[in-house]
This record gives sequence, structure tokens and C-alpha cells, in this order.
Amino acid sequence: MKILVTGSAGFIGFHVARQLMARGDSVVGFDNVNAYYDPSLKEARLALLKAAAAENGVDYEWMRADLADADAVAAVFAAHRFDRVIHLAAQAGVRHSIEAPEVYVASNLVGFANVLDGCRRQGVAHLTYASTSSVYGANTTLPFSEHHSADHPVQFYAATKRANELMAHAYSHMFGLPTTGLRFFTVYGPWGRPDMALFLFTRNILAGEPIPVFNHGNHTRDFTYIDDIVEGVIRASDQPAAPDPDWDPSHPDPQSSAAPYRIFNIGNNSPVKLTAYIEALEDALGRKAQYELLPLQPGDVPDTYADVSELEAAVGYRPSTPVRTGIANFVEWYRTYFGDTAEAPIAKEYMAEDYAGGGQS
Repeated sequence: MKILVTGSAGFIGFHVARQLMARGDSVVGFDNVNAYYDPSLKEARLALLKAAAAENGVDYEWMRADLADADAVAAVFAAHRFDRVIHLAAQAGVRHSIEAPEVYVASNLVGFANVLDGCRRQGVAHLTYASTSSVYGANTTLPFSEHHSADHPVQFYAATKRANELMAHAYSHMFGLPTTGLRFFTVYGPWGRPDMALFLFTRNILAGEPIPVFNHGNHTRDFTYIDDIVEGVIRASDQPAAPDPDWDPSHPDPQSSAAPYRIFNIGNNSPVKLTAYIEALEDALGRKAQYELLPLQPGDVPDTYADVSELEAAVGYRPSTPVRTGIANFVEWYRTYFGDTAEAPIAKEYMAEDYAGGGQS
């Protein structure tokens, strides 16, 4: 197949694009390579994608452009006929969304609208897109289920991602565009984002600096290893959404629809306390962390826990990577890429929840 992957220079997009090419698909990447964190890490990922295309003998093209640029998005759809679109580009971050909401409007709302319209006009067979566990917001019923309401976000980033789900439903209903939204739960692993907790904690421990631990370390997170995420994304993309024949408009289920629309959690289904996560990192590094215990931050939620039974039933998704294995793999990559003393790039804007071990997408 020929597949458009937006956000292909990003953490999840890079891994998804590389796996698609490994199985023989052609990929067109789309990314603006912004400076939310050090672009050199993104450029290194892009170089690996080019090498992966050559290694696997598949076609690979990449377009450096902004999804909020309607002409650029229209141009990539005009130049190619896509069998699938996997939309992973977005402006992430909780604290930054408080300080610069306009960036989230442009990337997460305008950009997503442009992707939706490109898929609709070309008749793409299936759009799979990234949502986030942050949409559950003020809901405290665990584990989080797609059948729960997700209409009380507690920060603007989550509001834009919930809006994406509603926009997708409108296009599924009006135009019959099959769409699948995936609510990511705290993704981590090699080539991860520098604004995520694991990256920051590793850098500080190696530098002998304290790690900021919000909510005094009492968070739990459904940490999900990147390989498990990639498998779930590709499995979902391979099976286009279809109308739910049992959907009842008098008792509407948020997870599905009479339109070809569906929402899935994609997580590890096994929450871990933040302090246990840090202990696993200490063991992998062979060094102890200095804790700076801090209170809960605005926009953060204490706990996340994914019910993934719907995704398992639909596509056979079964996360299999224990947290200790995933952290050890990350540390091995980090030391290979940066060494023990290198100054790893860290984002200019830090997310409160990411210091606490969050950051859902």
C-alpha cells in the first residue's frame, strides 16, 4: 500500500513509518520539523527513514510543510493516491497549551481539518489518527473506557484532541469517510520525545541533578512501550472502521456510531506507580535519583489506566512489553546516542504531567 504518515519526524510517526516500510509499504511522510524540541533529533529520525526505504526497497518521499497550510496539504493529496492515511502530527504538551493556545488551534484543529478534507476529496479508504488519554480529563472512573463520556477536558491540549474526535465523526457521518481515533496512553521508548518524563529523568540522573517529581510521586500511569503502540496503530489502520449495526441513537455509545467511525484506547492495560517507574530507570542506569518532590500541577491528572479490550477484540492488540524491559531498551538507546555525559536536548516548554510521568501522545 501507499500510506501517508503525518508527523513522520516525530517519535511515534517515525516508528510507524519505519515499520510500514519494513513490511513493504510505500510511505509519504509529512512534517514541519518545528523547534518545540531540538530539531536535530527529528532530522536523525528522518535520515533513518530514508535508509529504511533503501534497505527494504520501497518508495519513500517526505514533504517538509505545515498541516495548517491548506495548499501544502492539498498538494500532497494531489501528488499521490493513498490507500491509507495515518495522522500522527500534532502540537503536544499541556503547559505549552496554556501559554500558547493559538499554536494548538493551528496544528491540532486547522491542520486536522485539512487532513480530513484531503481524505474526503480523495476517497481514502481509512484515516487513522492520534487522540489522547487526556480527553478523559475530570473523569476518575478507572480503568478509562471508550464507553465513558470524554467531555470534561481539564486543559486545552486535551480539548483540541477531543475536538478531533468530533470532527472525524462529522466527516464519517457526512461523507462516509472511515475514521479510527486512537487514545494514546503515555508512550515511551527509544527515539522518544525530550519533553517526556523518561528522557528528562535519564538526563538529570546521569548529570547528578534532581528530578522534579510532581504530586510527590503518587501518580500512576499506563506506560506503553513504543513497539506495542506501533503494532496497535498498524493493526487498526489495516482494518477500516465500519458502521456499528447495533448502535442505538436513543442510547448513543461514544465508542462507535452508525457511521464508519470508532474510538479505541491504546495503552498497556497495566498502570505503574511513578516511583516504581523511576526505580526501574535507576536499575537500568545503575545510578540513584535525587527526588525533588512537588505538588500536583495545573492540568495534570493523578492516574491513568487504559481498558484496551475493545482494541483487542477488534484487531487482536495485546501489549507485551514489561516496563522494566522497555526502560532498559530506552537507556541502551540513550547511552548509544548521547553517551553518559552528553547534554541531551530538552524542550523549551515542559509539560507538568510529563514531569510526573504523563504526556499521553
